[in-house]
Amino acid sequence: LSILLKNTQNKPNMSDASPVKVAIVGASGYSGEELVHRLLHHPQSELAAVTSRQYAGQTLAHIFPRFAGQSVADTLQFTEPDPAALAAVAEIVFLALPHGVAAEYAEALLNAGAKVIDLSADFRLNDPAVYEEFYGKSHPAPALLTEAVYGMPELHRDTIRSARLIAAPGCYPTSILLPTAPLLKAGLIKSTGIIANSLSGVSGAGRKADVPFLYAECNESVRPYGIPKHRHLSEIEQELSLAAGETVTIQFSPHLIPVTRGILTTQYLAPTGNFKTAEEEQSLAQRLTNCLAEAYAQEPFVRLLPDGVLPDTKNVTQTNCLDLAWRLDRRTGRLIMTSAIDNLVKGASGQAVQALNLLCGFDETAGLQ
Repeated sequence: LSILLKNTQNKPNMSDASPVKVAIVGASGYSGEELVHRLLHHPQSELAAVTSRQYAGQTLAHIFPRFAGQSVADTLQFTEPDPAALAAVAEIVFLALPHGVAAEYAEALLNAGAKVIDLSADFRLNDPAVYEEFYGKSHPAPALLTEAVYGMPELHRDTIRSARLIAAPGCYPTSILLPTAPLLKAGLIKSTGIIANSLSGVSGAGRKADVPFLYAECNESVRPYGIPKHRHLSEIEQELSLAAGETVTIQFSPHLIPVTRGILTTQYLAPTGNFKTAEEEQSLAQRLTNCLAEAYAQEPFVRLLPDGVLPDTKNVTQTNCLDLAWRLDRRTGRLIMTSAIDNLVKGASGQAVQALNLLCGFDETAGLQ
């Protein structure tokens, strides 16, 4: 009883907090639509503005009939993206824009006094030279990289709370970093020879008319892409290097699969200890279990699956959860880690809302259950 009372006392009292006014730039894309959904149902946020050049002057409910009758959806209209006007009505602005475009708005919004949560890749990297290498152009606002916080709550919770500019992680990186970072930090796996294979639903490419992503091109087909140097490698290797305390280079192969949403990632890792005997395998398994339990047992959105269960995208779709399981292969001497997320929720908008909750001192699960 004393433990329960203590936990209750430490939990934020959401009824005492005033709703925070938020806006979404680029609300008509897949991630933007998911953000709208989460924020309309968020008990402590008020959706004050949504922007879309294509749909300016039309209401949320008209463009997305699924939101009709919910909160302000019937009356709130899309507007042109004007940073000054957005900062005047919203304390926090989400940017659901392509990379290279978001930085321009972020700089203007910050100068106008708003805080920014950016879902693009513009502020995920610490080094502008790495951005130029992977994205093929100079960073549009390099001075902001030093203050931007990589918005993965499980790794950077304390810095997110005090940030002015938060860079929401990519979907592939989320599925790779959360299973691997604690093991690297604890020295339980080698920092070399990491292989990650990921399968992603088509919504990860965004809402756009592009021949490779048309139904007839994707249906009944599975194909790799972005090999051998997908853009997300830059942030994956950055965060793994921070966890390991040394430079980490990995092999990453993404694949497109004919489903709407979801990512399944399988990683092949080399443990630092041998496990050629049953006793050694049992000892290593216990250390792995203890490490992951210490890292995630209290995390609301990381689910360590029980023995005999492996991740399945259908179990995480529409949730902000990452499901994680692992197996030791004594025959090959490798650790196999598998994870599943919804690329539009934990891989994008849900994780951004989780960062919002930390930034505002709300219950971290608000709007995400």
